[in-house]
Amino acid sequence: MTSRFTELVVDCHDPEMLAAFWCEVLDFKVIERSEGKVEIGSWVPTVEDVRARQMPPTLLFIQVPEGKAVKNRLHLDVSPIDGSTEDEVTRLLGLGATKTDVGQGSDGNWVVMADPEGNEFDVLRTLAAQN
Repeated sequence: MTSRFTELVVDCHDPEMLAAFWCEVLDFKVIERSEGKVEIGSWVPTVEDVRARQMPPTLLFIQVPEGKAVKNRLHLDVSPIDGSTEDEVTRLLGLGATKTDVGQGSDGNWVVMADPEGNEFDVLRTLAAQN
């Protein structure tokens, strides 16, 4: 018996806004929406595909009444694929992200940021081809 990692669920106040932000960050598309929920991904999942092989998980934003209270125990790491880490941080700031301090210090080679609802994520080293 085996399970598959199929979705990462994010509790939030505004699923539409947060889904739109993460679609821009990750070049994902909305694949399903209903009242208080928006699911985004890089592909449209089917049961057959998931059974056949491990597929990238989707992100599911669900509206909840409570706000974020403490540092996330789980967060996303993103790596730019066609520009520098610094350029990606600038782009994400323009989309509504903020730089944040979770006690990471200044010697790391990543940048800790927060999405528009305060969920932390890291921007790691670039994966862009080096000339």
